[in-house]
Amino acid sequence: MELKKIALNDVHEALGAKMVPFAGYNMPVRYSSDIEEHNAVRNAVGIFDVSHMGEFILRGPQALDLIQRITSNDASKLTDGKVQYSCFPNEEGGIVDDLLVYRFSEEEYMLVVNASNIEKDWAWVNKYNTDGVELENISDEISLFAVQGPNAAEALQSLTSIDLPAMVYYTFEKGEFAGVQDVIVSATGYTGSGGFEIYVKNENAKAVFDAIMEAGKDFGIKPIGLGARDTLRLEMGFCLYGNDINDTTSPLEAGLGWITKFDKDFTNADNLKAQKEAGVTRKLIAFEMLEKAIPRAHYDIVNAAGEKVGEVTSGTMAPSLGKGVGLGYVTKDLSKAGTEIYIRVRNKDMKAQVVKLPFYKK
Repeated sequence: MELKKIALNDVHEALGAKMVPFAGYNMPVRYSSDIEEHNAVRNAVGIFDVSHMGEFILRGPQALDLIQRITSNDASKLTDGKVQYSCFPNEEGGIVDDLLVYRFSEEEYMLVVNASNIEKDWAWVNKYNTDGVELENISDEISLFAVQGPNAAEALQSLTSIDLPAMVYYTFEKGEFAGVQDVIVSATGYTGSGGFEIYVKNENAKAVFDAIMEAGKDFGIKPIGLGARDTLRLEMGFCLYGNDINDTTSPLEAGLGWITKFDKDFTNADNLKAQKEAGVTRKLIAFEMLEKAIPRAHYDIVNAAGEKVGEVTSGTMAPSLGKGVGLGYVTKDLSKAGTEIYIRVRNKDMKAQVVKLPFYKK
């Protein structure tokens, strides 16, 4: 299968990005070094091109009903300009995808989904669309830039009349940005260092990207690749679809009970409710290494007797903390903060401890 290219593919190559295949797209993984880029976002400001993400528009009087039926969170709580984190539960107790729900108006919404799941999610939404909601998959028409870091609002403010510092987390506004009309500016992100996500049409992507780079110059802006995106999200303990959550992990096991609302009916709600009442048998935990070692996905998690009790789903050397951290599923009895576990690193069992998230505290 031929790799898809995002609109600014050539711009990233010109910036010296190392390009790699990711979720079917040719994507920039790094420009300088992962650690340098990670620190730029934590301490100043960075721009990610995440145009591989998927966007679906839902319109019509039944749009909310459809969203309520296929997502776990309660979208009726949304008002115009608000964003909600949610997931699509599948019929077997796992997760089709995690997503963001944007409300433009009572009858118009946008769903933002993971790049690797665009086709699967599109089919899923259509499968449940029995009431004639107008659906539009605009994923190939939209570019998305995540401008993240403590200097993000200051770096971008000269480009728009939207009051960026006043924007509350998980809200968005549509307005003029860098001379382009109808740009969605969203106070969301996947880094834990604050900032904005900017949705623009592909034909305006280069002008907007160049304007952001120029406006951010005095604030230390750097282009950031997927390598640093992964270490930043992991320091916050944010789930990555395909690693920490998938078709076989229940939202309750994954610590996503807070986005699973049983006061409405949704796909597989009865089974998930029964699971909640009975209690889960395994849980997604966060752990820090107590010995010098880097945990990696698929490493075994073992107990003091050396028996396998789970598996690492994401792991790294956390640049902001200088130690190995990770996420993984273990039996419920080992999921409490403070519990000692061991990570099997190249046949050696290295001591770790279950901790509360986030790893990185500002």
